[in-house]
Amino acid sequence: MNIGFAPFLPWPVLAALAVLTLAIAALAIYRRLRGGWIRALAGIALLTALANPVLMQEDRDPLTTIVPVVVDRSLSQQTPERAKMTDQALAMLKDRLAQFPRIEPRIVEFRDPAESDSPSTRLFSALSSAIADVPPARIGGAIFLTDGQIHDIPGVNQQLGFDAPIHGLITGKPDEFDRRIEIVRAPRFGIVNDEQQLVFRVVDDGKSPGGTAAVTVKMNGDEIASLQATPGQDTPFSFKVPRAGNNVLEFAVAEVPGEVTAINNQTVQLIEGIRQNMRVLLVSGEPHAGERAWRNLLKSDASVDLVHFTILRPPDKQDGTPINELSLIAFPTRELFVDKISSFDLIIFDRYQDRQNVLPTIYYDYMAQYVENGGALLVAAGPEHAGGSSIALTPLASVLPAEPTGQMIEKAFYPRLSDQGKKHPVTRGLDGSDTEPPHWGRWFRSVDVEKPQGQTVMVGADNSPLLVLNRVGQGRVAMLLSDEGWLWARGFEGGGPHVSLYRRIAHWLLKEPALEEEALTANAAGRTLQVTRQTIGDDPGPVTIKTPSGQSETLPLKQTQPGLYQAEKHMNEIGLYQIANGNLSTLVHIGAIDAPEFKAMISTTETLKPLAQKTKGLVTRVAGTNGSVVVPQVLPVRGAVRVADGQRLTIRMTDETVLKGINTLPLFAGFAGLAALLFAFSATWWREGR
Repeated sequence: MNIGFAPFLPWPVLAALAVLTLAIAALAIYRRLRGGWIRALAGIALLTALANPVLMQEDRDPLTTIVPVVVDRSLSQQTPERAKMTDQALAMLKDRLAQFPRIEPRIVEFRDPAESDSPSTRLFSALSSAIADVPPARIGGAIFLTDGQIHDIPGVNQQLGFDAPIHGLITGKPDEFDRRIEIVRAPRFGIVNDEQQLVFRVVDDGKSPGGTAAVTVKMNGDEIASLQATPGQDTPFSFKVPRAGNNVLEFAVAEVPGEVTAINNQTVQLIEGIRQNMRVLLVSGEPHAGERAWRNLLKSDASVDLVHFTILRPPDKQDGTPINELSLIAFPTRELFVDKISSFDLIIFDRYQDRQNVLPTIYYDYMAQYVENGGALLVAAGPEHAGGSSIALTPLASVLPAEPTGQMIEKAFYPRLSDQGKKHPVTRGLDGSDTEPPHWGRWFRSVDVEKPQGQTVMVGADNSPLLVLNRVGQGRVAMLLSDEGWLWARGFEGGGPHVSLYRRIAHWLLKEPALEEEALTANAAGRTLQVTRQTIGDDPGPVTIKTPSGQSETLPLKQTQPGLYQAEKHMNEIGLYQIANGNLSTLVHIGAIDAPEFKAMISTTETLKPLAQKTKGLVTRVAGTNGSVVVPQVLPVRGAVRVADGQRLTIRMTDETVLKGINTLPLFAGFAGLAALLFAFSATWWREGR
């Protein structure tokens, strides 16, 4: 309660009247006039009435004490045991706080941001956001329900924005153990078939069981090594990059019984395979207009080491010219096709014919073995392939996908994609192929063949095979059954995509992963999983996704182009995903491989202890005996918390109140005020009347 004023006249006027009244009263008292004191009291009463004193009484309610409870729902808290323990402890804590009506708990659940690809547990940031609208005086304390793995704990001397205890209720058990594997150093790129080296480490968090750890290494899904590693020590590992393009190197350490989680027992390293130099042997028959198209294409690529021989003079030709006067180089058949044949990545026969036995018959058998053992062969055929000197009549025929009939098809035609060709990555989406007729120039002849093996991806006149691709043993063979691709290179009738076509053929022969007919690839863009399935068959159906936590789900694919099916999905978990479709599978890591959330998974009380000790808080585990959960009692305290309680959660109760209303009572209003004034003036008149 207090007294206020609501004057009827401005304060300067009242002040002037007060001065005048006091002066008159003082003069009357000084001269000892009859009734001077009574007149002075009457004047003061009149001035008081004009000042209108008001008795005010405030109606206030005490405010509740805000206690933020920050619940850790990060990835390290998602193990079944910890999730259950967190739920039970939260329910018990709510019951404890509900016993005090003036305590208002504010539950804040922290989850990893959906857009973050490097998750970390930032509980203090969540706390700051939760209490941004609360005055510091109303905060009675903060309670963290967590495993102790917090990545934004402020320093002991850093201001928190409020003066109240910090408490930690720690999930997990005190004797936890977890084994994980991490890559210390690794190359991002590697030259194909050159030896590379990386360093990995097996780490034991908590009490180590000792001994060595079994580590399995896979390259692109195939196991390449099994070795033993000593936990805590760097382990080097040597390997070869098997192919150009993306390669997935996977390391998995065997799970130890009783460890916290196996989610971090695997890690991957993506390595881009690069061909340092692609060695190509180009053997041309008699000169023709299309020979330069192949040569120019191969010479334009700086990564290609080209060896080109054109058979101009058969070895049995006798014209009397001395050998030392010939400017032609003798064809080094033995060196190329026996001694060094395995050093070539690709062999191209461009309109070559076995006339006059330039190559011994046994050499064709060597080339067939070269293909079956993983080599690549491209045959660009012309009229000679239909004649009696065709290489189809040699032992090389065992690896060729198409046998000539001996006839040429002499007819103008537009090269077209077959039904398989519209799906095959070598020819799918070629510029100009999406119109009828195709938006490119015509060719005028092709080699007639029997029904070919493999995939016929382009057809010529009368739907006859034009480009045939086939696998033989571990190698690959392509046959282009026309020698008029040079018309596209010369721009005849607008030309055509000869560069793109020739390069795709060459890279398919070299087993480029992006050009595989049946392929399943997966990439990550942040938390978004992108799946691509290539096929020359029918709809492959949905893919199966196995999450890092071991859950399985299916994801339907949508056809975006003929033979190309894709899908995207935002994933909640961070870690290694396994994607499977039919007999194909692949791996992809969502998020950062070295995310802080997985570097330490065992629970700890040590991270929050310094801050709790400074603020007189309590850090304790909620795990009781026999799998029970124990939450301490709550202790409300008035005023500043001076001593920490080792058994209870101390809460500093607030003294803040809220004003609900004000009751006012004018002291000189109504009959009471009027009676006081009448009494004062009546006393004056009475005194003067005597």
